[in-house]
Amino acid sequence: MTKKESQAGTFHSIHGSLSLWGQLILLSLLLAAVIIASAGLGYIKIPFMDVVRVVLSKISGHATLLGDMDKLFPVVVVDVRLPRILTAAIVGAGLAISGVVFQGILLNPLADPYTLGVSAGAAFGASLGILFNISFMGTWSVPLFAFLGALFTLLFVIYLSASSGGLSSNNLILSGIIVAAILSAGISFLKYVADEQVSVIIFWLMGSFGSKTWADVFLVFICVSFGFVVFIYFSRDLNLLSLGNRSASSLGVDTKRMPLILLITASLVSAVCVSVSGIIGFVGLLIPHMMRSFTGPDNRKLIPVSLLTGAILLLFADTVTRAILPHEIPIGVITALIGGPFFCYIFRKRQTAKVW
Repeated sequence: MTKKESQAGTFHSIHGSLSLWGQLILLSLLLAAVIIASAGLGYIKIPFMDVVRVVLSKISGHATLLGDMDKLFPVVVVDVRLPRILTAAIVGAGLAISGVVFQGILLNPLADPYTLGVSAGAAFGASLGILFNISFMGTWSVPLFAFLGALFTLLFVIYLSASSGGLSSNNLILSGIIVAAILSAGISFLKYVADEQVSVIIFWLMGSFGSKTWADVFLVFICVSFGFVVFIYFSRDLNLLSLGNRSASSLGVDTKRMPLILLITASLVSAVCVSVSGIIGFVGLLIPHMMRSFTGPDNRKLIPVSLLTGAILLLFADTVTRAILPHEIPIGVITALIGGPFFCYIFRKRQTAKVW
């Protein structure tokens, strides 16, 4: 390599790095703006700058920043709106990065956090908790049953798809579809026998961020942060996995252990998100598709960008249904109505262009 070529390569590397950091800074600022704007919207309108003052006062501990502000504003922002807003943002981030990892492991652009039946397992567990009115853990009872349902479903799918040669993407997808179909039938049966609780089950299945608390925020934040660190740590190996198991193995990737770690971590992140919010589709499917056109297929860039974009889009959708529409619609319905046609458009466009 000549000196001139080396300098050109260095320039392109620096340019790519600046481009990535520029995207991350822009998305972070946009996310902060959406959070502040969303906190001011609702039945009680709160000016943008008053929301900023409330947040700064809470962070710094200086009550003097509030001045002569209406005493109701800090209560509405801190205790009512911010827990819901932050939960929605973190769940969107978690579902988006899980979608990136699922598509990278399974080498399937149609994969998302629910491909392996995680959402069906969570829905079945939550339906059981609601049907039998289990409340030994208070408000955490249904989310706990949802998480356990997702966890046992994941373990069963891995058991079904395991072979002497290790896990294969085709076996995982097929096993996930089979188990999800069985669980969907089970959910239908539970709704049939639920009687009075059937409306509660249906509402949970449609997804909602209503009545979220700071405990929900901390739970999903810890789980999604852990998942993000694991995904970034293995992002280079995930890139190499796209070359095929033999090529990746020759480059030092443990093609049996690494996919299993990422698979379990992504499923658990999805399970925690679903247990808190209910079923929210298309976020993990669409966000990776959208962001690849900006960042390319490199998972070291795609994962952090998808994290911020998923947070922005799900928070925006929740803000629309909470504060703009005349009646609140379950967030899962909004994401399906928007995401379904949009995905059809992307799928058809790429089929025509013969990208896949």
